[in-house]
Amino acid sequence: MIIGTRDSRLALAQTDIFIKTVAAHVHKEMKIKKIKTSGDTDQISDLKDMGGYGAFVRELDNALMAREIDISVNSMKDVPVLRDPGITIGAVLPRASCEDVILPMSLDELPRGAVVGSSSVRRSVIINNIRPDLEVRGLRGNLDTRLRKLDGGEYDAIILAKAGLERLDVRRKMHTLSMDTFVPAPAQGAIAIACRSSDHETIDILKKVDDINTRTETQAERAIMKIMGGICSSPIGINAKREKGELRIRAVFFDGTVLRKCDTRIPADYAVSDLERIAAELKGVV
Repeated sequence: MIIGTRDSRLALAQTDIFIKTVAAHVHKEMKIKKIKTSGDTDQISDLKDMGGYGAFVRELDNALMAREIDISVNSMKDVPVLRDPGITIGAVLPRASCEDVILPMSLDELPRGAVVGSSSVRRSVIINNIRPDLEVRGLRGNLDTRLRKLDGGEYDAIILAKAGLERLDVRRKMHTLSMDTFVPAPAQGAIAIACRSSDHETIDILKKVDDINTRTETQAERAIMKIMGGICSSPIGINAKREKGELRIRAVFFDGTVLRKCDTRIPADYAVSDLERIAAELKGVV
């Protein structure tokens, strides 16, 4: 089995998590193929001008369809909701922390006019909404590059996904941002394993490591985003948490300058109409 992955320390750490998870269930020889994506090679263009976060999976998808790799390991929040039907998400691994974190100080501690780095439209508009006195600047590059830019004084603070820092065992002073305000991106903290829809042997293997709770949560999050017509770089935050027989859905959407929020519960075996209701509430059409 040939595993495709981005060539970054975090991507390789996530690939290692997958390999160890599979090894606990089946014996399968695996080989890693590192692939540069357009999101990695172009550090200047705005992500929304590159098709959103699909820029981090496009080349991996192409390699799958060309049969150069058998699976790809992806940060699920980077995976577009609209995708080639020849590719399927065969497994979703147990989700790590969902939250965003800010380094090295809290938002309250930042002085007026401080520069905050973020590559996320969602994070940027939330900051502008609660601290309009701060300057938000784009922040591109892998995790190590972003930390170097912080240490080099290009930014007074930066906002990152907590899961990536945990997976690389980065131990720095950081502050976890409340999910009530900084609602995470859909599928944040989850690792998605993609393969060809026609590769039934690989799909059978991936079923052994598929985490039903994380899949249920992330499917709901991504489905709401899809109903809203959103892409990964839209100013949308959606987080689902399975609690017994229910899903608690927290969501935030910025429609221009208008902020709409939702905090509700739906059955874990929800109907599409439940998700449509949430999407309508966020759009302001109810």
